[in-house]
Amino acid sequence: MKVISNLKLLMKITKEYGNAHFTLSFSAIFSLLFLLYSYNFNTQSIRPIVLAFFIIYLLTTVYAWFISKSIKKDLATNREIRGRTRMLGYPLILTVLVGNVFASSYGISLVSKNKTPEYTFAAYALLTQLFIIGISGFNLFKPYVIDTFLPAISAFVLLAVIFGLMVILVAKYVTSTSAPKWMFPIGIVLLLPVLTGNLFSLLLGYGLIKKARQKDASSIEKWQKIWSKILRNSMAVFGMFFIIFMFSLSVVSPWTFDYDFATQNNYSAILQTPTLEYPLGTDDFGRDLFSRIVFGAQISLIVGFFSTIIPAVVGGSLGAISGYYGKKTDNIIMRLLDILYAIPGILLAIAIIAAFGANTVNLIIALSVGSIPTYARTMRATVMQISNYEFVESARALGASDSSIIFKHIVPNSMAPMIVKATLTIGSAVISTSSLSFLGLGVEPHIPEWGNILKIGSTYLETHSFLAIFPGLCIMLLVLSFNFFGDGLRDALDPKTN
Repeated sequence: MKVISNLKLLMKITKEYGNAHFTLSFSAIFSLLFLLYSYNFNTQSIRPIVLAFFIIYLLTTVYAWFISKSIKKDLATNREIRGRTRMLGYPLILTVLVGNVFASSYGISLVSKNKTPEYTFAAYALLTQLFIIGISGFNLFKPYVIDTFLPAISAFVLLAVIFGLMVILVAKYVTSTSAPKWMFPIGIVLLLPVLTGNLFSLLLGYGLIKKARQKDASSIEKWQKIWSKILRNSMAVFGMFFIIFMFSLSVVSPWTFDYDFATQNNYSAILQTPTLEYPLGTDDFGRDLFSRIVFGAQISLIVGFFSTIIPAVVGGSLGAISGYYGKKTDNIIMRLLDILYAIPGILLAIAIIAAFGANTVNLIIALSVGSIPTYARTMRATVMQISNYEFVESARALGASDSSIIFKHIVPNSMAPMIVKATLTIGSAVISTSSLSFLGLGVEPHIPEWGNILKIGSTYLETHSFLAIFPGLCIMLLVLSFNFFGDGLRDALDPKTN
């Protein structure tokens, strides 16, 4: 019984075993979805490409199950995963070619025994770049491509090669506490791909610079500790990957996608089912749904980001002042914010848009105003606690001004709960954006935005359900990703776990 108990504990703490079941589950779910979608009920025919995807994902599911059994056997006999079992991860990496991010990322994770955060960042930077190339590659089936397509794709391929080399170099030379000094300039160069929206490259470059300099051991230890906690959470990692992928796709899409396919009417291609030329089909005006969803991500992310940053700054400032001064100042600020808090956010947004008109700027303002009280309350609670710390008393004794104490000493030490709250509430902002656009009170109707696309698709649920399913899935996945990542970030920054 003791041996069985120890084996169960060992399987529980072995990340590779848990991730094998995670990969198995998601691959099984997607294989089932592909099976259901492989049959066209309207024409009573089989979609061969979709059926091929079903077979590949089903085989991946079986292979992941085999890996989990091999890992369990290794843990029972050797108390660790053998090198031969880790070699089984290499075929899984190839599943990136069919878009299985779960299996491919697990394969990259399995083949390396000592995984630093930088190794994971390099692997996901590579996966992000490969997915960008794959998504953009569908434009080759269009009648024509945008003039910047070939230079952009060439640059993306070059970046993918660089990230692939970094996966190998980081796995070989970077440890949990240090990196060779010759990696310092490489780290600086890796900061540049952030211009393409690949934030994994930014994290990789910053981590290499930090470890190559080796000046602040405690800072390196904290960096390693926080990111190790986040990266142990599979759902948080998936959320972070999807967010960064959508952000990167939004940034580079103007160079690889032609905006005309998303906005110009094409009456010869009305309501077409998914094909290679139109991967997600076309709407009732013949516009490419695939291009519309890609460009729609820009609006959703822009509105979600700014409608989170604005109330975080305004509410955070009010909360900091209220929590620091207390008494009458606190009472006045918080009672005014209580009045604003009493009004439901969505009703306040509808009232503002109805009064000033439906456009992107008014939408951001409308969503921002209703969120100010919640951020103020979060900051106020943290500031009231930190205001009594010794370093604040020392700053007062040295004659520092109130503004200096608040914004130089207190606020920087109060940012952790604000960051966590922002990641958790940005998903709500995305939903509100799509909801208001669906009601005709958000982004202008002619602009490709997920809510607008969903509104058009809702009228064809019985005959062309894909018009509503695909934008709905994008909204759901993006919101879930922010929630998953926010949960992981909250757990990693929780002082009780540190």
